Amino acid sequence: MEPNERPKVGIGVMVIKDGKVLMGKRKSSHGAGEWAWPGGHLEHMESFEECAKREVMEETGMEIENVRFNRLMNFKLYAPKHYVDVGLIADWKSGEPELREPHKCEEWKWFDLGHLPSPRFGACDSAIEAYQTGKNYFDF
Repeated sequence: MEPNERPKVGIGVMVIKDGKVLMGKRKSSHGAGEWAWPGGHLEHMESFEECAKREVMEETGMEIENVRFNRLMNFKLYAPKHYVDVGLIADWKSGEPELREPHKCEEWKWFDLGHLPSPRFGACDSAIEAYQTGKNYFDF
């Protein structure tokens, strides 16, 4: 391990509107072509809620509210990348999803939880399981 190599903190936000969730098709370095929630990296001294609101706004132009904890995951599925992934849930507040970072995402769409697209980003299935069962800790 390199001296400065440490896990990063990622935030994924399951945004819910009228019983549907927002997912985007990733173009990023890991998970390209996979569908995922909005999210990103936690900034220095930022709260989880601030990060969730900022990332959703930066990526989609939407406002969210009622941000709450869903699950925690030691995320190593795209090794050598290593993240502590904090899964959050939020309610849609306003706006329609816009493609604000086209270099990171191809499109945004609303999906029924029972009919999600695939392939899905590696952190999404544990977030769905947590939402449906209450299990909130995943270490793999």
